[in-house]
Amino acid sequence: MSLTIMGILVDRRTESAPKVQEILTKFGDSILSRVGIHDPGEEDHGLITLNIRDREEKIHSLSKELESLKGVSVKTVNMKS
Repeated sequence: MSLTIMGILVDRRTESAPKVQEILTKFGDSILSRVGIHDPGEEDHGLITLNIRDREEKIHSLSKELESLKGVSVKTVNMKS
């Protein structure tokens, strides 16, 4: 099991949020915590930070599904393998 921090930048927050939420719900059993904020200086940008514990393959699948959405970028940091 890996412990990973994932940052999700959503450039089209109002447009992409429902799709992002659907994916996060699908992987909800892997998510330990979630913090979502919007950038008050940028009306349509949002940042979601996740703490995830699961197999590396499943974390990779989550990342790939999110990155398949237009305007969504993902960065991960593996804290413990």
